[in-house]
Amino acid sequence: MLGALLVSLNGRKVKLTTRSYRRSLRGEEVVAFLKQVLRIVPGEIVLVWDNHPIHQRQLVQEFLAENPRMHVYNFPICAPELNPVEFVWTQVSEHIANFAPHNMPELSTRVNNGVARTRNSARRLAACLASCELSWK
Repeated sequence: MLGALLVSLNGRKVKLTTRSYRRSLRGEEVVAFLKQVLRIVPGEIVLVWDNHPIHQRQLVQEFLAENPRMHVYNFPICAPELNPVEFVWTQVSEHIANFAPHNMPELSTRVNNGVARTRNSARRLAACLASCELSWK
């Protein structure tokens, strides 16, 4: 699953966009997700993400070089406490805790419901930003 918190310049509006796959992620999936973000956000984009190897794939780096609207900054290695999207995944994990699916569709439904619960709650999205150790000023 890929996800991004889209934060307005004044920090008052926060949206969650996600994309899920039922296979291991490759550079192609990251590029498709970045295209989705470019469609949603009309102006300049400050993309702050971790140094996961999937983000460093040649295809991804070429795509970023071709799209100057995206200004990329990397979190330090091994610093999930700085990444507000990690707190989205924590909320989704809490939603599926103590749940034993009978099959993959049942698990997918539960995960999607957890994502929707976070996406549809301004309070939960704000908590993701507040929980990380970044200054939003």
